[in-house]
Amino acid sequence: MTDPPSPSSLLGQPCRHQALLTLPAQEAHVPAARHFAADLLKTWSVPANERDSAVLIVDELASNAAQYGRERMTLRLVLDDGTLHIVVTDSGMAVERHRPDIASDEHGRGTGIVRCLAQSTEVHQTHSGCEVRACLRCSP
Repeated sequence: MTDPPSPSSLLGQPCRHQALLTLPAQEAHVPAARHFAADLLKTWSVPANERDSAVLIVDELASNAAQYGRERMTLRLVLDDGTLHIVVTDSGMAVERHRPDIASDEHGRGTGIVRCLAQSTEVHQTHSGCEVRACLRCSP
């Protein structure tokens, strides 16, 4: 679900866009989160290089939520005055699922990639799971 353009965006003032996607917390749904973000950010006219960074952040955070979440994961994207806020929430406890398809040397780099690409990151434990926020500056 996305919001229509605000009246201020029609007057040339900064605009705010937001969207929310909830999926089962399963690895099979990570590509849907990634494609949703890519298509939406293109619609919001986020430049390609910044869009690529944002999609990689979404991919890493959704992968973690799918791995550690139990029931569902939620992706919230907010573009507000040149800053993209990426928030991924899972509804699980920190219980790692065994993933034989990933070699041990390829596991655990996601948060480092996110910290490298984002201007800021935050992790919060909630009463029902974990919420990870990443902020990325976007060119006008």
